[in-house]
Amino acid sequence: MSVKLVFQNKSRALLFFALVFLACGLTSGCGYRFRGAGRQIGIGLDKLAIPLFSSTSSYAGYEADFTRILREEFITHSRVSIVSKERAQVVLSGKISSILAEPLTYSVTKQTIHGLESKDSVTSSREMRVLVEATLLNQETGEVIWQDSGFTGEATFTVSSDPLRTRYYQRRAFIAIAEDIATRIYSRTMERF
Repeated sequence: MSVKLVFQNKSRALLFFALVFLACGLTSGCGYRFRGAGRQIGIGLDKLAIPLFSSTSSYAGYEADFTRILREEFITHSRVSIVSKERAQVVLSGKISSILAEPLTYSVTKQTIHGLESKDSVTSSREMRVLVEATLLNQETGEVIWQDSGFTGEATFTVSSDPLRTRYYQRRAFIAIAEDIATRIYSRTMERF
């Protein structure tokens, strides 16, 4: 006895084969699995310390901003508790190696005074570049889990005639860079857990 499938038109045949293909794909094990948000893979990480990052830069106060942003990244995206260094399984430490803010664009004004021409160049924007070093240390064994001295980021900011406004723009540029670097440090850390 043979089974013969007869289809009235091509669209029903295509629909039939698409459903068969989909059913086969769903029932076969492809190896991919979804995991719940915030669940860890591999060894468990419950308690993490992120002490204040140090800074060798001449820009004072940015180390507190960077550490706060890094801690917020872990608090927002994982279920890992941020605790003191004494209570932590793992310690994430580091330093801001350098912060550079170099002129990017200029505005030039020309004027003639007593027959002599004068040119004045005024910086209208700067580019900030930040370099951060970070180390993840297993507190229990003393083993360095990972270490990287090359987390870099850059952003531009406007230079105003008002120094307070320029300082505000400069801080906003640093915060944007810190958020980007914090995301990369978070990813580097959590891929191991």
